[in-house]
Amino acid sequence: MEGLLDAFIAFIRAERGLSGKTVDAYAADINVYFEDLRSRGVSDVTQARQEDVSAHLSALGKRGLGKRSQARHLAALRGFHRFLVAERMADKDPTEDLDTPRSARKLPSFLTLEEVEQLLAAPDERTSTGVRDKAMLEVLYATGLRVSELCGLGINDVQLTAGYLVAKGKGAKERLVPLGSVAIEKVQAYLAESRPAVLGRRKSQALFVTPRGSGFTRQGFWKLLKRYALKAGILKPLSPHKLRHSFATHLVERGADLRAVQQMLGHADLATTQIYTHVNAARLRSVYDEFHPRSDVFVPKAKKARAAAR
Repeated sequence: MEGLLDAFIAFIRAERGLSGKTVDAYAADINVYFEDLRSRGVSDVTQARQEDVSAHLSALGKRGLGKRSQARHLAALRGFHRFLVAERMADKDPTEDLDTPRSARKLPSFLTLEEVEQLLAAPDERTSTGVRDKAMLEVLYATGLRVSELCGLGINDVQLTAGYLVAKGKGAKERLVPLGSVAIEKVQAYLAESRPAVLGRRKSQALFVTPRGSGFTRQGFWKLLKRYALKAGILKPLSPHKLRHSFATHLVERGADLRAVQQMLGHADLATTQIYTHVNAARLRSVYDEFHPRSDVFVPKAKKARAAAR
């Protein structure tokens, strides 16, 4: 069975462009699957039945593996068995009719418009690094990029005249994402003066650079973001991904087409993007509860004022 796994790993490395961490996770999951099959008396994975896979997933649940981890585990098994069938190493795919284990999804946390404005105003644009940081934050909020995509932007990935950038997402997939006028203006200012000042005599193909001449790491940008959050007086936990959630939530709140938001975010499945419709519904509910006089939790303004005065 290990020989079949080696062939599958070689395939996903070469053909699907998955990251090293994802490939390692797939290999680990499939090896656990092999061990479980052997314990059930199945020595040939090409003869595994749907019942074997279901029993394996059930065993994972009993060991304390959550629904999300089980779903990732099943994705690895699906990819493996589909590969075996496609390469004619097996006649059937035992995962074909299995449902993915689903857990209740937490609604993503996001910043209000006021908090976004406070954050974007935090960098000191009188300094070269402040101009750079302002441009980075504006681009992140304007595009909803993942932090790895932001840090991976090259100097040629931003087309300011045309008003878009090229993001390199998961699986090395590229997509075009529009840039707003404010983000374009801030990147232009950064390229004209700040970037040459930060680089000095060094050269770099990265768009956003450090004084060492290298691009930002995810950890480096995270630290920068936390520093500006404190400066802006934002006390809630803040991560680059929360700005991505804010970008999507604010678009959906204002009536943006969900398919367009999906394309900008680089989601492979529309179901992933639909979580933002639930965020919008929850927000509408909270507004209704606060302001409608027939809601259970409505408090008139006079009562609020008296309570605040105490």
